[in-house]
Amino acid sequence: MAFVSKKTEMTTQEIHTTREQITNSLDRRELKAAFDSLYGFMAGTRSFMFLDELNSLQETYKQLLYYYTEGSRDPMQTKIYNELTASAYELADKITQHVFTRESAYLYYTVRRTFSTHPEDIAKLTDTIISSYETGHTSFAEKAVSLLFKRIWTSGYLTEEEMTSLHTTIDAGNMPAGKTSGIKGMTILNCQIVSSLILGLQEFFDKRKLQLLIIAAGINDREVKIRAYTGILLTLYLYRHRVDCFPEIKHRLDALAEETEFRKITYMIIQCFILSRETEKISNKIRDEIIPEMMKLKSKFNPYLSPGDISLEYTEEEMNPEWMEKLSNGKLGKKIEEFNKLQEEGADVMHSTFIHLKSFPFFNEISNWFMPFFAGHSSLPEDDIIMKSFEIITGVGFMCNSDLYSFYFSIKQIPEAGRRMMISQLESQLSELKQQQLAELQTRNDAIERTVRQYVQDLYRFHKLYLRRNEFNDIFTQPLDFHNLPVLQAYFSDKNDLMNIADHYLSKNYFEDARIIYEHLTESSGENNDEALYQKTGYCKQMTGDYEGAIADYAKAEIINPKSKWLLRRTAQCYRAVKKHEKAINYYLQHEKLDPENLSILLSIGSCYLDMKNYTEALKYYFKADYLNAEGNKAWRPVAWCSFLAGRYDQARNYYNKILSYKPDYQDYMNAGHTEWVLQDIKGALKLYKKSVETLKGDYEKFRTTFVRDIPELTAAGIDPAEIPLITDKLRYSLE
Repeated sequence: MAFVSKKTEMTTQEIHTTREQITNSLDRRELKAAFDSLYGFMAGTRSFMFLDELNSLQETYKQLLYYYTEGSRDPMQTKIYNELTASAYELADKITQHVFTRESAYLYYTVRRTFSTHPEDIAKLTDTIISSYETGHTSFAEKAVSLLFKRIWTSGYLTEEEMTSLHTTIDAGNMPAGKTSGIKGMTILNCQIVSSLILGLQEFFDKRKLQLLIIAAGINDREVKIRAYTGILLTLYLYRHRVDCFPEIKHRLDALAEETEFRKITYMIIQCFILSRETEKISNKIRDEIIPEMMKLKSKFNPYLSPGDISLEYTEEEMNPEWMEKLSNGKLGKKIEEFNKLQEEGADVMHSTFIHLKSFPFFNEISNWFMPFFAGHSSLPEDDIIMKSFEIITGVGFMCNSDLYSFYFSIKQIPEAGRRMMISQLESQLSELKQQQLAELQTRNDAIERTVRQYVQDLYRFHKLYLRRNEFNDIFTQPLDFHNLPVLQAYFSDKNDLMNIADHYLSKNYFEDARIIYEHLTESSGENNDEALYQKTGYCKQMTGDYEGAIADYAKAEIINPKSKWLLRRTAQCYRAVKKHEKAINYYLQHEKLDPENLSILLSIGSCYLDMKNYTEALKYYFKADYLNAEGNKAWRPVAWCSFLAGRYDQARNYYNKILSYKPDYQDYMNAGHTEWVLQDIKGALKLYKKSVETLKGDYEKFRTTFVRDIPELTAAGIDPAEIPLITDKLRYSLE
């Protein structure tokens, strides 16, 4: 959305850019620059009603600077400076709110305008909701909850009275320690209060909203507590520079951190947000790899089976042995096994299933995206046969709240006969899983982890699938590296916690995120680091292309364990990457002494000698690898190419013939063509070049790019450069 107001000369984009510029200046604590930008912001938006406030801030700052330069030490200086900075942040926000509330078509501002003409009192709304739930008027309570959600979300800044009212409501939902009430009225109310606070804080910072989240994180209702913890982390991340202006927030966090579950819950949330990075990859894998493989099997074994009918339980009980063998040993079996492992570790494997199931009217209401799933909701009749099955589904806990509602509405649309059959199958499958979970004696940790996972997934669904999602700041496009926030680092000083987070990043190939933590651990541990820490740091650097840095870390690990084969190999790879082949070969040869028949190392040594143009030594190792891999073909390509470079063309031809009889690629045909050309068989060379292009499905440009790269080797082998355009043009004619 872009507009030019009749009252302002700034477009929407210019307003956002100016606000960001002011925020960046304040983040750097450049108050003079921020004040200058604020004056321009007011002029550009005609928001002169804030001019006195800005003048007052600037005058106070000038006085502070005057007393500082005069050498006067004011004990209140830091407090005044923080308050000035916080006020400047808030002033930029207030100007933005003022302009957009007048004219923006975004939902946030549309709702704000509605409340400006039809105000709603937060205290009265909460009283209405509580009494409605208590008297069984659920539908009326839900409408009031939706209204309260929007009221808090778009409030901008809560008053002291509003904060007190919400504080009282949150406290009223507290339960005795160790007791869980299930999903009931107060849980729903407080869950929605917390979610609306979180969504509001994503628009603008309000210290009272953050303080309420910290209060909610301290109560015993698990559903509310987890949401509050999640909101705290997101808010501290989004406003990591601003929270320093509020020492009282740090004091409240210190008190919360004394709770026994603080680190445990925080760690679980961090882990879930790391896993959320994998969601799109998993969805793409299911769509592009698993479902197509299923469809292939469907057409081969059972043309009447739909993809939705294929599940692991179905394969175990219904599919014939031939299909089952195909599943277990083929590509699909491996992909399903990988899929199951991801599900076991808490990855969001259901997102792709529910992408197209968020168009029900239920999801038109923004608050419903955060509604806990519970049997008493007015959309879910308690006597409905579907709800009896959903008791099992919710108990298993593999769907988030948003998906449970989607699933219910989807089943409701199926004709009754099909619905009953589907529910029956679902019950039998999920009952087994439920019994398995009970047998494994689920702990409180499991319940916390499940709730964390479900809420992060609810947030993910909202930011990725809500109809008006483009009006919101998508938090999932940001790194969300909570452990690096200065305000939280004091609570994550434990080496094991940080190591677990880093290892989790490493397992998902987020090498840069892992490296930052590993380096922090090496710096904080001084001389007491172990070999594995240096290895991991070096590995992260190697995988991000910092080979010199990796070599330095590997050298430290080598002092501790000079006989590590893994370390020798990785160090050799790094030296080879920076073209220090003599050093690389030294490490490879050390590895060979420890493991003389390691095929991969022999091939690496051969390739390293090949880089050094020592073809005799390269061939020696390639032949040794070929001998040890007598029933395979791993050494054929390097032997063939090295033979060509060494001028042993007949030997190269023999190996290329072997390669072409196995599973050749376009480059094999091209290299075989080079060999025939050098041996003066021009027709044979053209035939192989044509086959190379055909293997590329006619992509001549890709062929040409690779061919041009090989021209130095062809001329070194005696090919006249003048002949090269002749043979390429003849090839192009033959392709017509």
